[in-house]
Amino acid sequence: MHITGGYLKSRKIESPKGANVRPTLSQVRESIFSVLYSITDFEKKSFLDAFAGSGIIGFEALSRGFEQVCFIEKDKKTFLLLKDNAKKLGIEPQFFMGDTLKVLKKTDSDFDVIYVDPPYQSGLYDSVLEIVRQCDVLKKDGIIILEHPSRLEINIDGFELIKKKICSDKCISFLRLSNQHV
Repeated sequence: MHITGGYLKSRKIESPKGANVRPTLSQVRESIFSVLYSITDFEKKSFLDAFAGSGIIGFEALSRGFEQVCFIEKDKKTFLLLKDNAKKLGIEPQFFMGDTLKVLKKTDSDFDVIYVDPPYQSGLYDSVLEIVRQCDVLKKDGIIILEHPSRLEINIDGFELIKKKICSDKCISFLRLSNQHV
């Protein structure tokens, strides 16, 4: 798998093997960052890849100009591969190994962009959004991006839908906290 834009463009990363891993396709990544760029600038901004897997989304974010990128991954083999990919790319992002919900509840960091793409059948979307609503992990005017099956109903109470992109059988939803929660 190759990074599609920025200063690391065309650099290859290894992807973990297994049924639970669905690396985001290059055309979907291009679409995500195109929409994101139309909403916000990347300079001096932070990005959280909340269910990192291969880390391709976070690596794209760093390559395209985000100053700080953090990864959360709970599978140990995948976590080690993620760190190895970063080392091969010559970058030093921040890594958290553990359950995303627990890490989000404990972190004292906040992010400009949070990317959420858990295993589709996990039922974790609503739980992540609840934590983002309750804990200060999303900066004022921050954006949360959900990659999810287009048929999946997600409770976005407390969020404003900025943009929604349909890519085949998946949907990319861009959200901001509603005014009453900011």
